[in-house]
Amino acid sequence: MSWAGVDLAQLVSLAAHHLYLAAVPIAFGLIISIPLGIASVRWGWVYPPVLTSTSILYAVPSLAMFIFLIPFTGIVGSTRDFTLIIPLTLYSLSALVPNVVDGLRSVPDPVRQSATAMGFGTLRRLAQVELPIAVPVVMAGLRVATVSNISLVSVGELIGNGGLGYLFTDGLQRDFSKEIYAGIGLTIVLALGADALLVLLRWSLTPWQRTAPRTTRLTQGEAI
Repeated sequence: MSWAGVDLAQLVSLAAHHLYLAAVPIAFGLIISIPLGIASVRWGWVYPPVLTSTSILYAVPSLAMFIFLIPFTGIVGSTRDFTLIIPLTLYSLSALVPNVVDGLRSVPDPVRQSATAMGFGTLRRLAQVELPIAVPVVMAGLRVATVSNISLVSVGELIGNGGLGYLFTDGLQRDFSKEIYAGIGLTIVLALGADALLVLLRWSLTPWQRTAPRTTRLTQGEAI
């Protein structure tokens, strides 16, 4: 029996934990970025400092951020996952906030005016008109942040909590290439699978984009 067959349970466990460490920061990032994006569109002066801050945070090396948080969240116990979750949440903002802002800004003014004329209040217009129209742009940022997080989780193994990154370090220490290849392959599969799920989610949330454009052609008889 192959090594992958013998250690299948371990591979599944590592992959599940890896996905958890990547997905939770994305959820937190969305919770933070949507209000920030709305505020940045409503009050233009908010956006420059927000964009600068998220860009600076993204420039900080992930390992340095992990090590900085160890005294507060630790590398053992129930809070150790937050040593990765907090930095990855901050990193995700650099992709999510600009896309939320761009998505909301892409809503045409006539659409906003029509919603207001129909009696939509500010919150109702935001929830039922502006955010749905912004979904394609927001999802583009979400896809980038998700794939980025899946790759960065592996770095966490350098502090003992990196999901599939364990296969990299363990394989290098034992000079066992199959384990390294398994880690690389599973990380790629997770990234591609998550991206595919997000594409399907965008497709389901934007039914108007699935309607094929209709071209009206006049036949000779109709023209006459």
